[in-house]
Amino acid sequence: MKTNKIKFGISYANTGSPLHALNGITKFILFMGWVTMVLITFDLRVICGLILVGFSLLKLSRVPFATYKPLMIGTASVLMMNALFMFLIAPQQGVEYMGSETVLLAMAGNYSITAETLFYLLTVTLKYFSMFPIALVFVFTTHPTEFSASLNKLGVPYRIAYAVSLTLRYLPEVTKDFINIMHAQQARGVDISKNVPVVTRIKNVAKILGPLIFSSLDRADVISNAMTLRGFGRNKKRSWYSLKPMTKNDYIVLAVIAGVLTLGFINRYQSEQLFWYPL
Repeated sequence: MKTNKIKFGISYANTGSPLHALNGITKFILFMGWVTMVLITFDLRVICGLILVGFSLLKLSRVPFATYKPLMIGTASVLMMNALFMFLIAPQQGVEYMGSETVLLAMAGNYSITAETLFYLLTVTLKYFSMFPIALVFVFTTHPTEFSASLNKLGVPYRIAYAVSLTLRYLPEVTKDFINIMHAQQARGVDISKNVPVVTRIKNVAKILGPLIFSSLDRADVISNAMTLRGFGRNKKRSWYSLKPMTKNDYIVLAVIAGVLTLGFINRYQSEQLFWYPL
């Protein structure tokens, strides 16, 4: 029986890139502005532009491609399955949005493959995928403590901001615990591979999740007691060690974000159709 190997490479990576030098507030606003832009546009030209810019920023972060390659493959696979189910559930959705019908392959019922349907599925799939690179850029370049300081600076109570920081910081630790517990259970003969039936595999996974949950609760209790003994939460405000001052580059990036969002809203409300369709 082979032991499974799980790597948690999606976490902060200090590569010293220009993106790391930006303020956490700037990167958070960039992320939220990016998501807003994705939500308001159904223009494939804009979406493709966002994907190109996103991967350019990801390359600028200097994080090795091998670090996020498995996640990218997994995300692409899920989105392709999502597109398939969208077609099975609503095969004429693209025709309704585009206002025309160009049949490429006639099939029974409403399941004829049309150019409009393929264009609709491509647009929606790339629309979802365009959020992938900027999410990785944010995670790779923003330290959890810096992120919590930024949230607090934007008005989020510091108790909530600190809870978010702890969650991001201990995700890799939880993964390590899962791997250790999994290896211990496999040494005892617990098999979670494809060699056993699905029901047996689910039962064996439950034997891993049980100890993992209790160990996570124990860690949370230790952290909570330590913070209570140090007087955390006594005052209404607190200072942050990792809070960076805003620089000229931060204000330039914020100005670009504001300009792009303004153009995006103008384009959205001036468009006669929801989807851009060239044919």
